[in-house]
Amino acid sequence: MLVTVGMGKPATPQMKVHELLKNIPDGFSAVAIADPEQTLKLRIALVQSNFAELERRLYDVSTPSSTNYGKYLSKAEVQGLVAPKQDSVEAVDAWMKESGLTATSVSSTGEWISFEVPVRKANELFDANFTVFENADLEYEVVRTLSYSIPVELEGHLDLVHPTVTSVVTFLNNHPACLQALYGIPTTPATQYSNRLAVTGFIKQYANTADLETFLSKFRPDMPSSTTFTLDTIDGGSNPQQGSQAGTEANLDIQYTVGMATNVPTLFISVGEDTQDGGLEGFLDVVNFLLEMDSPPQVLTTSYGQNEDTMSRNLAKFGSNLCNAYAQLGARGTSILFSSGDGGVGGSHPSVCFNFVPTFPSGCPFLTSVGATQGTSPETAAYFSSGGFSNYFPTPEYQADDVADYLAALGSDTYAGRFNASGRAFPDVAAQGVDFEIVVDGKTEAVSGTSCSSPLYASVISLVNDRLIAARESPMGFLNPFLYSAAGRAALTDITSGSNPGCLSSGFPARAGWDPVTGLGTPDFDRLLAAVGL
Repeated sequence: MLVTVGMGKPATPQMKVHELLKNIPDGFSAVAIADPEQTLKLRIALVQSNFAELERRLYDVSTPSSTNYGKYLSKAEVQGLVAPKQDSVEAVDAWMKESGLTATSVSSTGEWISFEVPVRKANELFDANFTVFENADLEYEVVRTLSYSIPVELEGHLDLVHPTVTSVVTFLNNHPACLQALYGIPTTPATQYSNRLAVTGFIKQYANTADLETFLSKFRPDMPSSTTFTLDTIDGGSNPQQGSQAGTEANLDIQYTVGMATNVPTLFISVGEDTQDGGLEGFLDVVNFLLEMDSPPQVLTTSYGQNEDTMSRNLAKFGSNLCNAYAQLGARGTSILFSSGDGGVGGSHPSVCFNFVPTFPSGCPFLTSVGATQGTSPETAAYFSSGGFSNYFPTPEYQADDVADYLAALGSDTYAGRFNASGRAFPDVAAQGVDFEIVVDGKTEAVSGTSCSSPLYASVISLVNDRLIAARESPMGFLNPFLYSAAGRAALTDITSGSNPGCLSSGFPARAGWDPVTGLGTPDFDRLLAAVGL
């Protein structure tokens, strides 16, 4: 969609506040009024036509008891359910023309459009006050506003404007033989080359092929050390190979996917900084990139995220947004995994707080959030494993009984008022997350975090998918309805000790059954195969 520049001066429209943050997000401070001539790269999301039907069909194809289990939707079917209605397109087009703006479509279905505008014009268009906010700990500045308005005639047509009230905080977050022994992960090579595993890389995190070769030589001598990954780049991304530019996070994610999911074709998606915030827009562009494929990867793992309260509620939740985009990809048959964060009940990273801080995207109900464990005899919750309850998303049906059981055991007086007991609970599962040996710039070092857990779990699912596809069965797709079923939970090892302290508390305790530290537990490969009928 191309919107042409209008020549006349529009009449002043009646405005209504569309999104509002009551307080500056934790970790940020306002340091200056934004330069009126600074160019902002903004996006507008139009309301999707029939997301409710897409959500219904996602659960239909992802629930083992359904007759449509594994009968995933085509790209065309998904696009037909999310494309905005024509009256929404026309309403936004008319407003853009009247405002003298030129926009281009970001997605093929037209639910996202982008345009560039100076700060002074953005303030005028949206009754906003764009300001420079600084995160001193991360040495990072962003231009955002605490509120913005839209013309009343666009209500029901325009879903959100981004980036406006969303801040940016990304987090980064054993060796293979130990993990293979612990979870029964096979070393036999995968055989189905249509089965692919995608890994995302952000904030100039580059995956180094020489380091991967060294890692495989040292820790997987049974594999050819030349085994590598393919590369896709979006938003001006790249993957330079100088040793000094090797990224700890990118190397971790690649070494524990290529090195664990033996012979599963692995794709590294490097996201550049052409998007203004380098984070959530990158998340959205990754999922849109995959949705444009006729055959997207069967598994996607991401080890980045942020505190839920630092982002736009609309971007997270309503209409043509990030969480709903994950539902679209899940309906196509992709398992989406995210690390839950490393700050216990304090969020994505340790912070000073009183009320517990949920993370995003872990609060999205259409993906699988992965927490962390440590130790082996028995495994216990890793103290840093973020978990809790979303303030944006309600408890989905697939976990309602488990959450109710946990809250009853916890007691209504424990941490009363400090978390949203009716929110989507996370993580869903867990895996080892402490002292992973990786190679960076030729040197071996140990790292810890849920960033270790997500790629490991993704590798397990990819190997199960390999067996399913070989048996001419559908891959696992959106995992949660299966995981919370009787068959799914029987394939996991329940973790019943440890907690995730934070926010001046000892955090949530792990216990029998689901808990907001380790979820339903850790994987057992052979039991997973049995649970899917192999």
